Amino acid sequence: MAYTLRSRSPPKRGPYYNEAARDDEALTDAQPDARQTLEVEDAPLLAPVAGSQRSRGPPAAGPADHGNEPIDWLVTSLLFFFPAVGGLLFGYDIGATSGALVSMTSQQWSGTDWYSLSAFQSGLVVSLSLAGALLGSGAALLFGDKLGRRKELLLASGLYGTASLIVALAPGLPTVMAGRLLYGAGIGFAMHAAPAYIAETSPARVRGLLISLKEAFIVGGILAGYAASYVFVEQLGGWRWMYGLAAAPAAVLLAGMAWLPESPRWLLLSGSGQDAAAAALRRTKGRFATSAAVQAEIDQIMDAMAASPMAQSGGGAFDFTELLRPRYRRPLAIGMSLMLFQQITGQPSVLYYAAKIFQAAGFSGAEEATGVSLILGFFKLIMTALAVATVDSWGRRPLLLWGVSGIVVALLALGTAQTGVLPIPAELVAWTNLGALLLYVGAYQMSFGPISWLLCGEVFPLKVRGQAIALATLTNFGSNFLVSLLLPSVQEQIGQGATYFTFAVIGIVAVATINAIVPETKGKTLEEIEALWAPADEAKGEA
Repeated sequence: MAYTLRSRSPPKRGPYYNEAARDDEALTDAQPDARQTLEVEDAPLLAPVAGSQRSRGPPAAGPADHGNEPIDWLVTSLLFFFPAVGGLLFGYDIGATSGALVSMTSQQWSGTDWYSLSAFQSGLVVSLSLAGALLGSGAALLFGDKLGRRKELLLASGLYGTASLIVALAPGLPTVMAGRLLYGAGIGFAMHAAPAYIAETSPARVRGLLISLKEAFIVGGILAGYAASYVFVEQLGGWRWMYGLAAAPAAVLLAGMAWLPESPRWLLLSGSGQDAAAAALRRTKGRFATSAAVQAEIDQIMDAMAASPMAQSGGGAFDFTELLRPRYRRPLAIGMSLMLFQQITGQPSVLYYAAKIFQAAGFSGAEEATGVSLILGFFKLIMTALAVATVDSWGRRPLLLWGVSGIVVALLALGTAQTGVLPIPAELVAWTNLGALLLYVGAYQMSFGPISWLLCGEVFPLKVRGQAIALATLTNFGSNFLVSLLLPSVQEQIGQGATYFTFAVIGIVAVATINAIVPETKGKTLEEIEALWAPADEAKGEA
């Protein structure tokens, strides 16, 4: 299918004008001041910050002032909430598995005759969901743009719910493992489609807030998993309840995505037509969906697609060499490098020793793994909330640069305390470890945690967004798997302190890379971000 541009001087009452639109226009024209007073602090998702005043600077180049864009907060909240449940279920699996493994391998509480699992079998129970996520991400890479964002999330909800029930009712270990693999496939589809759907349906001025808030849902899911572990770990067959409870939010995800519209941008990309895209866009804009606003956004998306070389329908086979075009190299480098650095800057190593660090600092509650996990989980949630509240005012680049710099400082402090390269008094070593741990977790949640997924939802041009996010997700889960596999051997060979110093060096490389290639995207529409990768003379150069 070949796309053509609409006339740049359409009549005010365009093809999507109807009686309801005329009423909307009359209302908004009569109340222009009311439209300009709506600010992010009015959102029901976050409490207002007293006395806050956002400094937006000069408006970005584009067809509209996005700072004054009216937002239907009820519709916008629902468009965010249901896809974010897919992230919550990812986090819940992380939290629940720690307690489920304890329950499953307990002679007293397992409720099975196969509770005596080997280390390898226990490792499979934990890691098969990650293997499934890799498979799901690979499938999303190949078929994601054919399915669409909404259908992908519907598929993820079905995989989540079915897998939860399979594990909860499993008669033996092989069935548990099959269910874990299936659940992981749901993670792969959900973590691919959710950032794209939220990015493509969110108003430009709160897109950063909403995609970052998805990270808070993941952390909230981890906390919910820890809570389920705490409640059921000493109940007969408690692991069945821990895993089975995930079926409830999976049903919420299924019902919500069945009701929500498809992404308007995907509808245009897939060749579904402007009428279908306009109908979906009206639903995403809610009560502020005037015909002029819908027509302007349709035109802007079509302009961006027409500017993309070799524009084609998203329903056909995808040519992977397309991602290597000069136009796409920088956004692809941004997304994949952030996902890689997110996993190879030490998070598994730091959190692995969290219990020992707390215990050495004299916190008696740290003797219980669930207590330590809950403390860290709440701290992660607080820092994620801070990132969510500031991402659209401070910007993406500052949070990444300062946050990853904080990670480097924390890793250097941990390495120094472990190796004794500096004369730290013995009584302060434990507290140095504790402070460095909290600095690491806080800096991570202000930077790599939410911002990596946010930028992956923003920087990729529409034509390749599905495949590019799938590649970034594959990079994330693949590097996570490799780090988890190789980390014990590396620490055994070079020691824990030297491992921290190695991660610090990688962190320095990450800061330099972010400074060199990551632009600021706050306040820009997806089409304005896409224009960053398209010099005016590119079309001639590639012709």
